[in-house]
Amino acid sequence: MDGITHKFVKVNGLKLHIAEIGNTSSPVVVFLHGFPEIWYSWRHQMIAIANAGYRAIAPDFRGFGLSDPAPETEEFGFSGLVDDVIAIVDSLGVDKISIIAKDFGVRPAFLIALRYPKRVTGVISLGVPHRPFKPRTYHTDLPEGFYINRWREPGRAEADFGRLDTKTVLRNIYILFSRSEIPIANENQEIMDIVSPCATLPSWLTDDDLSAFAALYEKSGFVEPLKVPYRSSNEEYGIEDPVIKNPMLLIIGEKDYFLKFPGVKEFITSGSVQQFVSNLEIEYVQEGSHFVQEQFPEKLNHLILAFLDKHNS
Repeated sequence: MDGITHKFVKVNGLKLHIAEIGNTSSPVVVFLHGFPEIWYSWRHQMIAIANAGYRAIAPDFRGFGLSDPAPETEEFGFSGLVDDVIAIVDSLGVDKISIIAKDFGVRPAFLIALRYPKRVTGVISLGVPHRPFKPRTYHTDLPEGFYINRWREPGRAEADFGRLDTKTVLRNIYILFSRSEIPIANENQEIMDIVSPCATLPSWLTDDDLSAFAALYEKSGFVEPLKVPYRSSNEEYGIEDPVIKNPMLLIIGEKDYFLKFPGVKEFITSGSVQQFVSNLEIEYVQEGSHFVQEQFPEKLNHLILAFLDKHNS
């Protein structure tokens, strides 16, 4: 796709897949995906920043897409993802990076900034503010049918997803997560039942795009993606100072359902978010959904390049 190449790197005992584009001597930008996404969700941004003189690198996290899963005997969480990202850039001979992340990918991005601040030029977070790492209470603050409650329960999502083919599972999640309401099932429903078979994809996602995602998830399945992030949320990281000192840009889609999670919008609008990032910029995207980088790629590319150029000059 438009010059994006693919390779595998062997790090931490795993063969991990990365997509990349751009001159190897250019400043490096690492893209960290969320769920149900994969490297492909960054396709618009990767091409745009490479055309602007940067090198884009987008891995599939371990257990996602074409990357190996962790051994069955190994317990792993977000810290393992941090180790993988650092090992990937080390294997490529890269010292300093900018990071762009969304959804659960922001947690390893924030941890990298806190643990390796001298290696980070800046961080761009889509939709998720940085806060101290402590167990969230969403699962108790929201009804039992809240999708994370269901997906935290071992075996439940696997059984729910298993009724459908991979492409339909991803179709349903994309439809649910592109809405402005938190996905919550009724007592007699599973999460997949919320979406009508007649529901249509968002206008900005084509059937070919969905097929590209499905091909990657057919390889990896959903077992590892359900472990991280949904069953690893209480991991402890030993971070003494939670304040990120690197420049950060927080881009928020105004229709992102995550803003309706208890306390999230208030944390941002009250200014509390500024306590944990010493150099923070915030940009809002009108009508932006949880998938704002795919929904409004030109707008996002403009914001991203303005930030990168400012902090890589």
